[in-house]
Amino acid sequence: MTQFSHGSVHQIPTDAPDVYAFRVTGHIDDDTSAAMADYMNDVFDKTGKVDMLLDLTGFTGSDWDSMLDGDVIVSRFRALSNVRRYAVVGAPDRAAKMIEFMDKIIPVEAKAFESVADAWAFVEARPAAA
Repeated sequence: MTQFSHGSVHQIPTDAPDVYAFRVTGHIDDDTSAAMADYMNDVFDKTGKVDMLLDLTGFTGSDWDSMLDGDVIVSRFRALSNVRRYAVVGAPDRAAKMIEFMDKIIPVEAKAFESVADAWAFVEARPAAA
């Protein structure tokens, strides 16, 4: 499967085939949200359960209406049964609190981290050597 790169979201190659990591550098627009949803839906179709890491240390915001896109909604619901562990680095305070709260009520082990190294340890992977 090819590496994902669209707009401000770029996939980080990992040393574990079932770990999908992404770095956000800037603003996430509607097209990027839809493209990432399509990519992850394809991943879920082909691989089943995965772990995810999202590095938001360079994130500057997103288009709120992108959350209403049909494919984005489908991918988020599918993630509930296809993602084992979900690590987020550098989430804004409100988002980090929401992730910690959701960890208690969804079947995905979700954690917010300040340290990139701790997030990688949580998903039991590392960035692949270039």
